[in-house]
Amino acid sequence: MFKKIAIIAMASILFTGCASVKMESKEASQKAKEFSQPATGNAGLYVYRDSFVGKALKKDVWVDNKCLGETAPDVFFYTEVKGNQTHAIATESEFSPNTLSLLMEAGKNYFIRQYIKIGAFVGGAGLEVIPEDQGKLAVSKLDLATPGTCSK
Repeated sequence: MFKKIAIIAMASILFTGCASVKMESKEASQKAKEFSQPATGNAGLYVYRDSFVGKALKKDVWVDNKCLGETAPDVFFYTEVKGNQTHAIATESEFSPNTLSLLMEAGKNYFIRQYIKIGAFVGGAGLEVIPEDQGKLAVSKLDLATPGTCSK
């Protein structure tokens, strides 16, 4: 009986409520959605979350061990990194961070989708590289979150 109650409670947490984070201005969000070419020698990195599952959860994202920010539903981050280098993008998950390594060419924009997955005790998070056209379409429907604040 206790197991059933616990499972129902966890499912309720994962599928209801809505986490929120500090957001940038509408103007800053619109500017980031222009998908301009990054500064010379850099690559642009968009990390976004558009999944329906886990709306009550916030999850940290790091780039090269530096806090990019804490995600919530329907938000994205934009940052520039040095081009022609491999960068580590990581997100917190249920038991340990999930990390994605990606060689990013200078002058290009990259799109990483963070998704929430059901876990044993709390929802975990994963990352996937998304093609540019699909990433632009997804980000165009989201809002820019303020970078630099992680929970850990």
